[in-house]
Amino acid sequence: MAALPARLGWLLSRLRDPCDDRAVNDETEASADAPTPGEPESAYELLQRGQALLAGRHSAQAAIVLERAARLEPARGSILEPLGRALFMTGQLERAAETFEALLEVDPSSPYGHYALGRTLIRSGRVAEGRTHLRLATALAPDSQLYRAAVRRAGGQ
Repeated sequence: MAALPARLGWLLSRLRDPCDDRAVNDETEASADAPTPGEPESAYELLQRGQALLAGRHSAQAAIVLERAARLEPARGSILEPLGRALFMTGQLERAAETFEALLEVDPSSPYGHYALGRTLIRSGRVAEGRTHLRLATALAPDSQLYRAAVRRAGGQ
């Protein structure tokens, strides 16, 4: 019976976080910038992983990783923006709108925040509100062809 706690400790040390998609390999030494098994990842590391997943078009997985980063750093626009994009791309429009609204609370003059919120609201059926945010994005970044085209597509001018 005395060996049970030691065995349990060994087993627990090898259990992975179900949200962690990195394999744990005892034969591979951890690099200096990677967290050791059992050590939580920083918000920055989670952000980097989430952005890589987004770039690889793995939006659902990116949303999971970026939500973990947002829990660690809830007022970081650099985390909220890709999280909102991931939620938008997975069709979680209400949560995406809430995330973009939180981004605009952090940075009210973010042209992309207004653009993304506008697109999300329009896709959710809230066209008038969405147009307002698209117009704000265009006003904040008047040289952006993307924002002006979005306003035209929404019937705003």
